[in-house]
Amino acid sequence: MSDFSAGFWDWYIAVLCVLAVAGCALLLWSQSSVTVKLDPQGKAQATTGHVWDEDLTELNTPMPRWWMWLFYITIVFAIVYLVLYPGLGSYGGRFGWRSAGAYEQEVKQAKLDYGPVFAAYAGKPIEAVAADPLARLVGERLFLNTCAQCHAADARGNKGFPDLTDVDWLHGGAPARIEETILHGRHGQMPPMGAAVGSDRDVENLAHYVRSLSDLPTDPVKAALGKPKFAACAACHGADGHGNQAIGAPKLSDQVWLYGADIATIMETINKGRNNSMPAFSDILGPEKVHVLAAYVYGLSHPANSNAVSNAASNAVAAAPSGSR
Repeated sequence: MSDFSAGFWDWYIAVLCVLAVAGCALLLWSQSSVTVKLDPQGKAQATTGHVWDEDLTELNTPMPRWWMWLFYITIVFAIVYLVLYPGLGSYGGRFGWRSAGAYEQEVKQAKLDYGPVFAAYAGKPIEAVAADPLARLVGERLFLNTCAQCHAADARGNKGFPDLTDVDWLHGGAPARIEETILHGRHGQMPPMGAAVGSDRDVENLAHYVRSLSDLPTDPVKAALGKPKFAACAACHGADGHGNQAIGAPKLSDQVWLYGADIATIMETINKGRNNSMPAFSDILGPEKVHVLAAYVYGLSHPANSNAVSNAASNAVAAAPSGSR
């Protein structure tokens, strides 16, 4: 993209715009002066002489003048617009308007309008914010706008994206850890382990053993053969497969799976590894919004608290004046 910052492209775009407008004007002018053909007797012909299918004749009729003038007005409008607003390369226009400037102004106004709402929750513990019905309504909208694309609107996740409504956490489900995750993002990487495990059969045996850790149906013979191979995985997932939240290594002894628990998928994970990344939202949302969002996510994994809060939120909305919804 850095190539497009060269001065050549400014001139290229400017010249292209000018030629386009001038070309439209020239084409319109050329079509405005109609040359009417004369017949041998010197009278104007009513047709151009083009005939199709024996009886389809093209009439020699010019466009209405009012229609032509509409096109001329369009060209004049384009010229005025290019003088007043950006459009000719790096020329900023007489008004100095910029889309980035308009966006910055909208953000500034939004901070003035909504900043006090988030500031009111900034000093409260996340548990207290999660118990506030109105804060949960705000957090829900932040979640739908920011997180639902990956974790789904109901926060139950997708393949490769964690379910946020259970108690299984890659990096910990404490309020401070959730807030840290949203602020700074996470990068989870499992290297390809196929070569370290051994042959394809060894990888298959290991996959059976991993399934057995979650008490899933498996071949006991293959699982027994795969157990020694789990030594290659124990450094991250622990000797008992309970995982390690300090490095985001998943727990393998429950029945929560990011990519699936079938033998083929587990073998694929062992052979090819996984590489997941969650972006940081500190610059996008800011600490105060993240605080409210973290409280909402925290409430999702605490069903008893969430149900009570949801009922309170519904009652609060129902009691609110219609103009405030």
